Amino acid sequence: MDEQRCTLPPPLKTEEDYIPYPSVHEVLGRKSPFPLILLPQFGGYWIEGNNHELRSGGDPEQLLSPTSTIKLECNTTAKIYRKQFLGKEHFNYYSVDSALGHLVFSVKYDVIGDQEHLRLMLRTKLKTYHDVIPISCLTEFPNVVQMAKLVCEEVNVDRFFPVLYPKASRLIVTFDEHVISNNFKFGVIYQKFGQTSEEELFVNNEESPAFVEFLEFLGQKIELHDFKGFRGGLDVTHGQTGTESVYTNFHNKEIMFHVSTKLPYTEGDTQQLQRKRHIGNDIIAVVFQDENTPFVPDMIASNFLHAYVVVQVENACTDNVLYKVSVTARDDVPFFGPALPDPAIFRKGPEFHEFLLTKLINAEYACYKAEKFAKLEERTRTALLETLYEELHINSQAMMGLGGGEEDKLENGGGGGGGFFESFKSLIIPGKSPTRKKSGPFSSRRSSAIGIENIQEVQERSSRECSPSTQKTPDSGHASQEPKSDNSSSQSSPEVVTAKNSSALCCRAPSIPEAQDLSRSSSNASSFASVVEENENEATEDYDTGMESLSSAGTPHKRDSFTYSTWLEDSVSSTSRGSSPASNRNQQSGGAKSPEAAKAEARVKLERPHNHKSSSSSNC
Repeated sequence: MDEQRCTLPPPLKTEEDYIPYPSVHEVLGRKSPFPLILLPQFGGYWIEGNNHELRSGGDPEQLLSPTSTIKLECNTTAKIYRKQFLGKEHFNYYSVDSALGHLVFSVKYDVIGDQEHLRLMLRTKLKTYHDVIPISCLTEFPNVVQMAKLVCEEVNVDRFFPVLYPKASRLIVTFDEHVISNNFKFGVIYQKFGQTSEEELFVNNEESPAFVEFLEFLGQKIELHDFKGFRGGLDVTHGQTGTESVYTNFHNKEIMFHVSTKLPYTEGDTQQLQRKRHIGNDIIAVVFQDENTPFVPDMIASNFLHAYVVVQVENACTDNVLYKVSVTARDDVPFFGPALPDPAIFRKGPEFHEFLLTKLINAEYACYKAEKFAKLEERTRTALLETLYEELHINSQAMMGLGGGEEDKLENGGGGGGGFFESFKSLIIPGKSPTRKKSGPFSSRRSSAIGIENIQEVQERSSRECSPSTQKTPDSGHASQEPKSDNSSSQSSPEVVTAKNSSALCCRAPSIPEAQDLSRSSSNASSFASVVEENENEATEDYDTGMESLSSAGTPHKRDSFTYSTWLEDSVSSTSRGSSPASNRNQQSGGAKSPEAAKAEARVKLERPHNHKSSSSSNC
């Protein structure tokens, strides 16, 4: 018995193990004024802007303007290729690293001032590295591998392969800019005095004059029916998400607000799921307070909401409207600007409007760095980079006449890089979210804007369910293909190789040893293109909400399986009709076979079903 005993895990932390933050009910039992935000009793959030008291004798006119620089955060690396490389002489390369994954490398010779430089961009599954290195600092002119190590020391490859595809720059710039978004959606929650639970917040239907004034300050009220701008997942056709909302265009960025009081209200539903469906799937929410009542971040149960901007009004509907502001976010969300002034009080006006919207947009960018969203973004980037790699490799090989025929185009969702662009449309472009739909033996898999489901998992399922059985006949030594079932997946179909294309594929395989099993990994592009097909063919709209709206991937390409299965049926029937004359001519010639007869015989052995092996062997 002693040997079977194991050490029990340490007991879970109890409330006494944490800092004893007071509950919202304890705070409300004290004298006002109350803070705008209270930390949850078990922590997990940080707060910015706790001071909302004007100094005695201070002039309000001098304290209500933000002191920090108001600047919208953006991903500057994503725009470098378009600005510095696109349309200018440069070179692109690709390779595979055992640790860093697929690599796409861009090199440009630059003259800055009177000095020569190398501008380098290396894309990995984790990030994009960019650097400008003076050539005078180098003892000798480096090769491509050495250049890559200049920007990332972890690179460990023997060589890079040149990109020879004329349209490669279009594919690369599309990949680089997939992280840039000009559309945002934020929740707006109305909190009345004394409301301390999620049910109380979402049950509010009436809007106070102060709340109406704040909504008009945020943006313009729009009718949802036939609205042509960014809809943020709201229904603009059938009115199932209300009749109106609040929208604004801020520095060429479209913002749709999910206002709790304007979303549909359901009688008898204490949770008001029609409202929480949208606000609970936002990443940032604004909480407007009519009166002094603390807001606790864990009041709303959501896996997506990571930051809140709480606004409390003073002197509403007057000429001296003041807004107190506090910000809270989860612990793994980094700080985002612009910083709140001290005290965090603003006068209603264009300066506060600029500050508030900038704070909201920067908050969403900061939340993307949280652990949950960072993992989703990494999965999305890895899949898109692999698709880009496959497109560059296949089209570069085709330019040299080493492959890239119809088979490669079918595997990658169409020729000319179309499958790659369709992948970005389905993943990135707002309003084109694919609908949930089952196709073939696989069901569609849900994912995020910045993330898709693991494609490798889908491939492993495919290989288990539909593994082809290829064996060698002992008498002839040729491979004989087992008959495939009608519902076999397209991922196993590329293994049926015609005599016409087999030589081309054999020539292409040794040219890039790092890309193991191209036929398997290139099915990602086929999966991407199938998502777009579903989106275009589906008649019923699926209203996207939050991170659920972004993409679904993993459905095998229908055209692949159709093409290969049709070819297999035609080839078997044609060879069965032509096998007898070929064998008769061989017998008459005393065993001397012409090249055409030998080629036909080898094809019969490759394609004939398993139950005909004995007859084909006897004809030999």
